[in-house]
Amino acid sequence: MSLAYLLKRCGLILYTLAVVSLIVFAITQVLPADAAVMLLGENATPEALVAVRARLGLDAPVWVQYGHWLSGVVVGDFGVSLRTGLPVAPTMLEALGRSLVLAGLSIALMLVVAVPLGIIAAVRRGRLADVAVSAVSYIGVSVPEFVTATIVVLLLADWAQLLPATGYVPLTEDLGRGLAHLVLPVITVSVILVAHVSRMVRSELVDVLHTDYIRAARLKGLSDRTVLFKHGLRNALLPTITIVALDVGYLLGGVIVVEEIFALPGIGRQLIVAIQSRDLPSIQAGALIMAATYSLASFLADMAYAWLDKRIQYD
Repeated sequence: MSLAYLLKRCGLILYTLAVVSLIVFAITQVLPADAAVMLLGENATPEALVAVRARLGLDAPVWVQYGHWLSGVVVGDFGVSLRTGLPVAPTMLEALGRSLVLAGLSIALMLVVAVPLGIIAAVRRGRLADVAVSAVSYIGVSVPEFVTATIVVLLLADWAQLLPATGYVPLTEDLGRGLAHLVLPVITVSVILVAHVSRMVRSELVDVLHTDYIRAARLKGLSDRTVLFKHGLRNALLPTITIVALDVGYLLGGVIVVEEIFALPGIGRQLIVAIQSRDLPSIQAGALIMAATYSLASFLADMAYAWLDKRIQYD
């Protein structure tokens, strides 16, 4: 992997974020919200509103406001929350950390469950195991997050009373209780991920196992286990990486619903609160941070491609 390619990808990420920042800023400008009214309240005098708009630079042309906001974003300053009066960046980054813990645990659970299911379905193609895995996958894709959340809460929190239904405890404060509060959200998020990835692993592995080089490996006397895992699965996982990277987009959207249902103070829930309160700086920061996270995930997927298949060279 050449330095020129890395610089090109970094430039593409920066360009993407610049376009996203422009779109997000433009959208927040047309929202029915007035920052001065948010700060002072509905009963503020016109003179006070004019003074606040002047102090915040809201009386300047839109392109001047965008330039001022973007110059702050470049140095990590997303402004001050209209709802709390606190700097937006630390609040959003802390919330992002909580969401990344949820996403990371969900992806780990997905890989542990989905890859073996895909392998079993591919090896036993057309048999009962294949049909069962396919049925579970179709159900997982079809059921929305709020339905899955309701089911797992009813089964594991209400009926069995094994886990807390809602709430959040920082892992640094109490690891056991913190993980207990994350189990139900992780299961909810993982259901669709498992459905996506298990179907992809099954489909790709079936195709790979019927290629000429797999037949050649078997003719050389290699064991079925070696053929499956060393030669088959390694190549079948390449398209799966793309699905996982695309599922990061689902995670960014899906955690918004899941965090709201389970009262997890992640970036999705922060964004919902910001939208409900018309907190424009927080909305802008949340959307831009999510776009940056998705761009980074796509970049890491390309890196994983090159690591798994040495034939892939990025120039």
